[in-house]
Amino acid sequence: MSSNKNALIRYKTLDKCLKNKYRKYTLEDLIDECSEALFEFEGKESYVSKRTIQLDLQNMRSEKFGYEAPIEVYERKYYRYSDPEYSIHNISVNESDLKAMNNAVQILKQFKDFSMFKEMNGVIQKLEDSIHATNQKSIIHLDKNEQLKGLEYIDILYDSILNKKVLKILYKSFTARESNVYTVHPQLLKEFNNRWFLICLYKKQMYNLALDRIENIEVDEKQQYIDKDLDGDAYFKDIVGVTVSESMVPRNVVFFVDAANAPYVKTKPLHKSQEIINETVEGTLFKICVQINYELERLLLGFGDSLVVHKPRRLRLRMEEKFRSGNKNYQDLVIPDEN
Repeated sequence: MSSNKNALIRYKTLDKCLKNKYRKYTLEDLIDECSEALFEFEGKESYVSKRTIQLDLQNMRSEKFGYEAPIEVYERKYYRYSDPEYSIHNISVNESDLKAMNNAVQILKQFKDFSMFKEMNGVIQKLEDSIHATNQKSIIHLDKNEQLKGLEYIDILYDSILNKKVLKILYKSFTARESNVYTVHPQLLKEFNNRWFLICLYKKQMYNLALDRIENIEVDEKQQYIDKDLDGDAYFKDIVGVTVSESMVPRNVVFFVDAANAPYVKTKPLHKSQEIINETVEGTLFKICVQINYELERLLLGFGDSLVVHKPRRLRLRMEEKFRSGNKNYQDLVIPDEN
């Protein structure tokens, strides 16, 4: 059992003893009670040291966990609460605490439609009731698409990653004419640009599959799961989006943003590696170090004529071609009169 769980059991046991008006507890009694409580929970002998209980009492007295428990020693050897009505489970909160808790509740409520959060609904309701926030409108709103396909697969994908299960996924990409079955070893779930992706191992290579293109999932109990032990922060550190190349080296991408839009890019960097190279009245020259992928191109194109890629040359030429094709599409466009 974790040390944190041990500590919670001890605090709960000490609280029960200290508020008991019908029995006197010495330090040795408190040690015995905590040892017995841990034994009942773990099912094995567990002795708590005198030093541990003394530290627990000190922590409960302090502001460390917000308890500030009124613990006193009377008759020079017995422990109790000086306030007979006190309990660590009845800690009062101030107005600032209530506002912070309410903000947290509003954030949790944004996820209530995800099936993997269904078990949280009762907890969220209890929090709302306890802070009298039931009728308060949500101040914090997270962007989510409630019509998004594929969310029904999050449960099984999450469980398969957690329990290391191989999956057979019926998948149809946007470019494929027919659906295909992929036997994959799921590693991570990733949300980007309001879409969800499964990062998985397929035929010894890493792939990302969009959840909205999945048609069916079955667990393959016969195959042994291969765990790549991916750390999400490390795996995605050199990219924008979800597409990672195991062979591509990150490149310095230098781009200019005009003065009207530069503040937006400054305050919301395109990547954590972003740096300012030069700044003038016309605009700002930025640099990021990333792999060149589809998502990066889409992001840069989204700035339209307010952003110009300087380096690398191949990316600049590709951006030029995209804008040239877009301009031609508008020139060739024929729309009948609305009248």
